[in-house]
This record gives sequence, structure tokens and C-alpha cells, in this order.
Amino acid sequence: MSTTGSRRPAQVSAARRRTVIDALRRGAVPESGLDLLATGLDRYEAALDAELDAVASGGSVFKAVRGEYGSGKTFFTRWLGERAKRRNFAVAEIQISENETPLHKLETVYRRLTERLTTPSFPPSALRPVVDAWFYALEEDALAAGVTEEALPEEVEKLLVARLAEVSRHAPSFATALRGYRTALAEGDEATAAAVLAWLGGQPHVAAAARRSAGVRGDLDHFGALGFLQGLLTVLRDSGHTGLFVVLDEVETLQRVRSDARDKALNALRQLIDEVHSGRFPGLYLVITGTPAFYDGQQGVQRLAPLAQRLATDFTTDPRFDNPRAVQIRLPGFSQESLVGLGITIRDLYADAAEAPERVKTVVDDAYVADLARAVGGALGGKVGVAPRLFLKKLVGDVLDRVDQFDDFDPRQHYRLTVASSELTDVERNLAASVSGDPASADDFDLEL
Repeated sequence: MSTTGSRRPAQVSAARRRTVIDALRRGAVPESGLDLLATGLDRYEAALDAELDAVASGGSVFKAVRGEYGSGKTFFTRWLGERAKRRNFAVAEIQISENETPLHKLETVYRRLTERLTTPSFPPSALRPVVDAWFYALEEDALAAGVTEEALPEEVEKLLVARLAEVSRHAPSFATALRGYRTALAEGDEATAAAVLAWLGGQPHVAAAARRSAGVRGDLDHFGALGFLQGLLTVLRDSGHTGLFVVLDEVETLQRVRSDARDKALNALRQLIDEVHSGRFPGLYLVITGTPAFYDGQQGVQRLAPLAQRLATDFTTDPRFDNPRAVQIRLPGFSQESLVGLGITIRDLYADAAEAPERVKTVVDDAYVADLARAVGGALGGKVGVAPRLFLKKLVGDVLDRVDQFDDFDPRQHYRLTVASSELTDVERNLAASVSGDPASADDFDLEL
């Protein structure tokens, strides 16, 4: 992700700025406001916007994003998710993990999707507002057709059956649960309504009495999850949303699970891709992220030949000529130059809300940002590509905050860069250990200017 040619908006609200700065101070990727940092992504915009528009028109898209650790995969997908939200998409980001969200259990993936579901108007979980908006839309459609108030419940029932006819072929219990939810609300039984909606969201262990009341049984299974996803897309579309943007992040964790679970997960991914391409999920933009080792290694995609064929993309040419329309796109990662450029962007964003903006820019000038970036990269074995998270955390939390709060603080005199093992991720810790020669800890590194 290059950071040259900043196009940061001239006017930034205090709330958006605070969201971004607070996340960087914690060493995390901001949940929103990424357009303030997303410079150099112009090369992807036209192709990805065209795909989002196609999905909004009833199509479906599958995209695979590849990049080494630190190349900005999470940043990229959240940036794309924000672009989707501006088109009135619902968005869900799901972290794939062996224990919490195994990919070979699609019922768990669907449950996480509903838990993380967000819209431009509602934070997670937005499932209930979406369902309520859908029933409201059905009522409005019925009234617009001239139905009287007395006949409204019956007409809404007819519309429900008609709108979910295709879904009911694969998952009849989806419509049944919606009907049970509406009935419980009409009777003023909030507890049952909430329980039925939880079941509709894939939650296990819903009270048997609530399930009986709604006319459903058991828990959602692997195959039923695909039908429920189809139903959710229908509800989103009819409630006014243009589509659903879903990210399956860190899919490379499949390489570390047992071989039988890995094979099931890879086959589930192949099944998802085929369903997306078949047109079963109109309005779905599905993205996965992974490392090159996952896509190219024998413990990842290459383990299942049909999946490897579906994701095959030519990366033998110069990265400048990578095709952003391809099924798989490559993030080049950070160079020293782009890391410094990002640091300067953050410094300027921070200064805009500082007590003394000019002092911040003068004390933490471009040369100091470059030296700090070089020092952090050196602390991680010279691997600049994995340095952004730690670099931005140090820049904001250790340097900019102190310059802003203490008039006599000069980082050139009063700050010594230290990298403690406890603040590193596993990948960063391994790189730091390779520099220090001590696998148990990372030495402190002096910032010599």
C-alpha cells in the first residue's frame, strides 16, 4: 500500500480524527475513517467500484486479497467496506480461527456474520433493525397497493411468502422463523421475539419453548447456513440496502489446523466461490484475505486442485501491471518511502487537532518521522513491510502525544525507542529476536539522530 499523493479531505470532523488516532495509539486498524489514510489506493478504485456497482445491481462478486503480514490487508478490506457502506451496503468482517470461527463450519461463519453485521445507520449487530425495516417495507408495499388496515396482516403474510419463495426452496425454516418473530411481537412477547431472532441469526442453544412457538426445531447446520445467507440477502435488499459486503479475514490460519479440518475448510471455501459465481447470492460481495504462502503453498489452496484453479492468477509480471479486476489481487506492502509518507500523513492529521499545530509539525518534522520509521524497521530485522503497526503506535503514543502535552519535550533529546517483547505480535517478535539473537526477548533499540 503506497502512501504517496495524499488526498486527505481538507475538513475532518473531530470524531473521525479521534477514531483514527485512538486506534493507531492502540496499535490497531481503525474501524472507520480509513479514507483519511488511504492514499495510493487509486489503482484499485475504478475496478472495485465497478464491482460494487455490479453487486448493487443484483450481481455477486468473489475477491481474494493476498499480502504478507503488515502489507495492509485488514486496512484494505475495511477501506473497501467503507466504500461499500457509502453505497448503502451492509458490512460484516469475520476473523477466521480454528477455535472461534472454523471455516469448515459455515453455520458458525453465518452466526459471526450476523453478530458483526453493521449498516450505515446501525452498529453491530444490526440484524434486528434490518428485519424490522423489512417488515415495515412489506407493510408499506401492502398499503401502497390499497390494502386496508384490517387486511394488512394477511397481505403482509402473502408478501412474505412471495419474497422468500426462492429462499424457502433451500431453507424453509428461515421464513418460518421470521413469521414466528412477527407473531411474538404482535402478541407483546418480547422475550420470545428476541429468542426467535437469535435463532434466525444462527445462535445455538435457543430455548426450546421459543423454537416451538415459532415452529422451528434444532439448530442451524452447515448446509442450512447457505440458505439463511440467501434469506438474509433478500431481507437486506427489500429493506432498502443495495447489498452485503462480507470479509473472511486471516484465512491463512487454515494452514495450522488438523489436516481433516483443513480439507473440509478448503472444500467449504470452494463451495462458497461456486455458489457466488452461480448467482445464488445476488447482492453479495465476498472477500477473503491470506498470505502468499496460503495461496501458493501445499498446506493451503494448492492442497485442493479445484480451489487452486478458481483462484489462479498470474503474478509473474511487474506488480505495476497487476490486474485489479482479477479474482486475486496482490498488495505490495510498505517500502521505507511509503512508510514515511504514511507517518507524515498521520503527523499532519494529529497536528490539525493539537494545541500548537505548528510546534507538532516543527518538532516532529519529516526528517524525524523518517528516522523513526528507519529505527522501527531496524528493530524488526529491517523488514519494513511488517513495521507499520508498531511504527504508527510509537509515533502517536510515544512521540506525538508527548509533544502535544509537554512544551519542553523534544523526542530527539528525551525519547529512546524501545521495543518490548510483550508489545509485539508473534511475527514481529520473531523478527526482533532475529536481530537481537535472543529468542526470548527483544533488546531495546536506540534512536540515534
